[in-house]
Amino acid sequence: MTKPLLVLFDVDETLVHTGGSGARSWKAAFEKLYGIPADIGAHTSAGETDPEVARATFKGVLLLHLADDIGHSEGYKVLPGAEQTLVQLSEAGVMLGLVSGAMEGAARTKLVPANLNRFFIFGAYGSDSPDRAELTGLAIKKAARLHPRLTPDQVYVVGDTPRDVQAAQAEGAGSIGVASGHYSVEELSAAGPDHVLAALTDPFPGL
Repeated sequence: MTKPLLVLFDVDETLVHTGGSGARSWKAAFEKLYGIPADIGAHTSAGETDPEVARATFKGVLLLHLADDIGHSEGYKVLPGAEQTLVQLSEAGVMLGLVSGAMEGAARTKLVPANLNRFFIFGAYGSDSPDRAELTGLAIKKAARLHPRLTPDQVYVVGDTPRDVQAAQAEGAGSIGVASGHYSVEELSAAGPDHVLAALTDPFPGL
């Protein structure tokens, strides 16, 4: 793989681990509005978009709770190699964007404690579409407004789930699986990505 013009990063378990802040916020929003508990932990780390997990009927409550919770989430951490990789790509002149199944406000909020928002000038989110492949296509179209000659084969999509890989493939982009979440190198390899990294501490393809 040659050096890309654009790299699109997933957020959860690719760049950061929120220490359960997202799941706690979904639960709090559901309980506040409906008065019953909800455990969506099995869904939030599987690469599903937020609209697939639940509709935006309580997104305002979710975002308010997430903003409060994430600031003192004991388990929050930047995943190994994430910031260094973003610095290296930026210094190499690569444009960086986000493609996240979370709503835009949630995705950006999750990056605040790590101060990683500064690397990303645009993105596509679960609030744009419930379909991850469509999100990837939207992100590429947004990037093309800044770089008119951009084509999908000049794009890498980086994520920690097979859904991230499949979305990149559906849009004709390169795919890089990172085994920093709940899927192993072997499980990600089965999805057929162009590259699989054990972590973002591994050398980034094309650099």
